[in-house]
Amino acid sequence: MKKQSLAFLEELLSVPSPSGFEQPGQAVIRKHLEKKADRLTVDVHGNLIAALNPDAKTRVMLAGHVDEIGLMVTHITDKGFIHFAAIGGVDVGLVAGSRVHLHTKKGVILGVIGKKPIHQMSAEDRKKVPLMKDLWIDIGAKDKKDAEKYVRIGDPVTWTCGYERLLNNAVVARGFDDRIGAFVVAETLRTLADKELPVALYAVSTVQEELGLRGARTSAFGIDPHAGIAVDVGFATDHPDADQKTYGETYLGKGPIVGLGANINRVLGSLILETADSQKIPYQLVAEPRATGTDANAIQISRAGVAAAVVSIPNRYMHTPVEVVSLDDVENAVKLLAETVMAIEPGMDFTP
Repeated sequence: MKKQSLAFLEELLSVPSPSGFEQPGQAVIRKHLEKKADRLTVDVHGNLIAALNPDAKTRVMLAGHVDEIGLMVTHITDKGFIHFAAIGGVDVGLVAGSRVHLHTKKGVILGVIGKKPIHQMSAEDRKKVPLMKDLWIDIGAKDKKDAEKYVRIGDPVTWTCGYERLLNNAVVARGFDDRIGAFVVAETLRTLADKELPVALYAVSTVQEELGLRGARTSAFGIDPHAGIAVDVGFATDHPDADQKTYGETYLGKGPIVGLGANINRVLGSLILETADSQKIPYQLVAEPRATGTDANAIQISRAGVAAAVVSIPNRYMHTPVEVVSLDDVENAVKLLAETVMAIEPGMDFTP
């Protein structure tokens, strides 16, 4: 990956972006797209919409959601300990014992998530996964009054885990779901910025996907695209205990995942595969027998219907603070999307 692109990715992963609080992530993407896009807007929902050749009659939308899972402050005890609730699908079994950042009006506050020590648990309690309400964040406050000098109800919380390199071009960070998708969409626009496009391209960094695909619903309605491709993460099933019978065989480093099924338009899906084959871009197939849990679900049923598709980055340990992806897959996803956009003909009929 080029140094400039890698610096962009690292910067994007360094900021907090939980659902409903995506502005820091959007600010990073905006900075890297504002000199490339022909038009750049933010809607009332917070979706960042960058366009190339916006006056063309055929509109193509690429969507990657910038929001990540996280926590939110719900209560402060008299002794200054902080209770919280999940933003999105948080595995409570991974929460206790972690370090977190509380994002407050006074800046970032470090905290730790505490629970009763194992020494003080009964044999039966040791077997149980704690409930979220039985955990707390400790910021070192003396009491409630001291804690309230820094923290208030509704402040978002994220894990402190940052971006690091593993072996063989694998990387780890919290929030690859789905800031890596938002990054791929932005990089696709940057790749195509100096080309003569056959269509209007709308690269959208969507919000609140983890709460019900909300940003994709509103941005797709506003853009009214003829075709829309969601870029998300998909389950890598190359680790111990993976269920390949259910989720298919998908590996880090073997290319982006292309979905086939009801949520994927037959014409657009075939075009993606034909493009990958002709350009010798590696990819992996997964079956999607029902509506996907991605922005493509919302895009497909916007207005009178949109030709939708899904391209995903294989991701190990989804919805944990240590998600792992391959930079090779990321680069190949950008290539695949850029080539696919260039292959879409003006006025193309996506009727299956």
